[in-house]
Amino acid sequence: MNNKKTLVFNTDLDNTIIYSYKHDIGNDKINVEVYEDREISFITKKTERLLKEVNEKVLLVPTTTRTIEQYQRIDLGIGVPKYALTCNGGVLLRDGVRDEEWYKESLELVRDCGGESIEAIEYLEKDVNRILDVRFIENLFVYTKSSEPEKTIEFLRKHLNTKLVDVFNNGVKVYVVPKKLSKGMAIKRFKKLFDDALCIAAGDSEFDISMLNEADMAIAPQKILDICERIDESLNENVVVADDKTIFSDKVLEFVLENCDICN
Repeated sequence: MNNKKTLVFNTDLDNTIIYSYKHDIGNDKINVEVYEDREISFITKKTERLLKEVNEKVLLVPTTTRTIEQYQRIDLGIGVPKYALTCNGGVLLRDGVRDEEWYKESLELVRDCGGESIEAIEYLEKDVNRILDVRFIENLFVYTKSSEPEKTIEFLRKHLNTKLVDVFNNGVKVYVVPKKLSKGMAIKRFKKLFDDALCIAAGDSEFDISMLNEADMAIAPQKILDICERIDESLNENVVVADDKTIFSDKVLEFVLENCDICN
C-alpha cells in the first residue's frame, strides 16, 4: 500500500522566483514577462534549469497576490502549472482556468469584511496622496498606490477594524486585505484537496509570512527578519532563513530539491 503524500511547493513569484528589470540579477538571465511590449521580469538561467527539475519532482503551485491577468503574463518555461493560487489565494486556477467553487468559498470567507472593504475604498477615493485608481480585486481585497504610503496606511488603520482586515504597504502599493484571505489560509485549504499534502513554501514579503508558517518546511531571505520585527510577527522553527550570498530564487529551488525526500 502506497501511503506517500503529495509534496506541494507553494511559491511566491515576485522577488522569490522572478525579478523585475529594476533588480540586478546579472546578465545571465531570461525574460519571463512582457507588458505593453516591454520586458519587465526575468529569471536567472540557473533558475530556469532548476525550475524544470523541481517541476518534475513536486507539484509546483505559484502562490501570488497578482491578479489572474498579471499572473498569466508570466511564462516560466515549464508550461501552464496544473494549479496556481492568485489574488492572495482567493482564486484557484486549474490548468489556467478559474475554479468557481474555490472562488465562491473565498467570497464566503471574506463576507464579514465587506463593510471594511467598502469603507477602505471610500477613504482611499478621497486620499490626496493616492496616485492610482482604487481597485477592488475580484471583490476580495482593496489595492491602490500612494505617494505617502505610510500616511495612507496610518489613516486606514485608525478608521478600519484591524481585527478583520490587514492594512499594509509594499513600497508605494497599499493593500487592505481580509485576515482570512491570507496565503497561509490558502495553502491550508489547498492541502485538503490532496488529503493533507505536505508543503514546502517560499516567499519574501509580509504577504508570505502566514504561508511560511503554515508550511511543513519553508525558506525565506534575510530581509524577512526585518519585516517580522517591524510588524511584531515571528517565524516558526520550520522556516529556514537563507543567507544572502546567492540569488534567492536559486537558493529556493536548491532547497526544494534537497528536501524532496520528506514525502517518502
